[in-house]
Amino acid sequence: MTELKPARILAIESSCDETACAVIENGRALLSSVVASQMEIHARYGGVFPEVASRQHVLSIIPVVQQALSQAHLTLNDIDAIAVTQGPGLAGSLIVGMNMAKGMALALDKPIVGVNHLEGHIYSSWVYKAGEQVPAEPQFPLMALLVSGGHSELNLMTDHLTYQRLGATLDDAAGEAFDKVARLLDLPYPGGPSIQKEAEDGDPSRFNFPRAWLDGTWNFSFSGLKTSVLYEVQELKKKSNAIPVKDIAASFQRAVVDVLFKKTMNAAREYGAKEILVAGGVSANRALRQAFKGQEDFPVHIPPLSLCTDNAAMIGAAGYFRYAFGHVSEMEMDVLPAWPLS
Repeated sequence: MTELKPARILAIESSCDETACAVIENGRALLSSVVASQMEIHARYGGVFPEVASRQHVLSIIPVVQQALSQAHLTLNDIDAIAVTQGPGLAGSLIVGMNMAKGMALALDKPIVGVNHLEGHIYSSWVYKAGEQVPAEPQFPLMALLVSGGHSELNLMTDHLTYQRLGATLDDAAGEAFDKVARLLDLPYPGGPSIQKEAEDGDPSRFNFPRAWLDGTWNFSFSGLKTSVLYEVQELKKKSNAIPVKDIAASFQRAVVDVLFKKTMNAAREYGAKEILVAGGVSANRALRQAFKGQEDFPVHIPPLSLCTDNAAMIGAAGYFRYAFGHVSEMEMDVLPAWPLS
């Protein structure tokens, strides 16, 4: 592998409802990471309120950047480049982070690197906390399962920044399905942690909810599963039965995990992957992590819980590799779509 030049990257993430900044060295060593969450603010709406989110980013962005530099014991003059989430995400939220990054890059005469948020999630598996034992670096070819609130897809990585998207969700992403089923069960937002908590004491075999295998493709679909849960809840209510929330949560969770796990394993075998990577908000789900860690066919990389949800460390990691390979952005960069990553 080509020896890459050392660099310290200051990274900003503001794609949704977290204002985050991190400093990362050489794409892996995390010197600092600060996340200002808006979860409590948006919980009252049952989801993210875009206008509220962008206003909160404006209030948080400068203190978060200052805190990240302070934790790293660095100044802006010690930074080699600025990385920032360029998309996909909420336009108003993205603009706050991008304008902050552009302003710093212009004032400091530093390069700016736009990063796809999904690529950032993938690169979260390269990150470790500075001073701790250095974990093994993911090896190519790599089968990457990306699962979040808005995206569920399989990508084959044959090298850094090189992706072949094999399949994606045709409707609801896994995280979106968790949120919708949580609302059906009157569980609090966000749905993923709420479903997991209820499922811990539930019977995952009580309800045989459907699995959309979509044979012949690597695509996903969770809309039918969500609808099946809805019909089950409606039938129970018609019969005036108490809703067995824990059992429904456990059965639903098992259905999602079954599909994600088995399709990823099959894709890894078919494409000759050396290792598997699981990333995105849903990778924090305990049942999903246990499924992948319980198999012995492939080494598996899953980021620590603190790096599963939106954060700037992952943007810094992806930003470093883009910077090291010469993928520097223009100041006039626009918001990126979800795909392509490269």
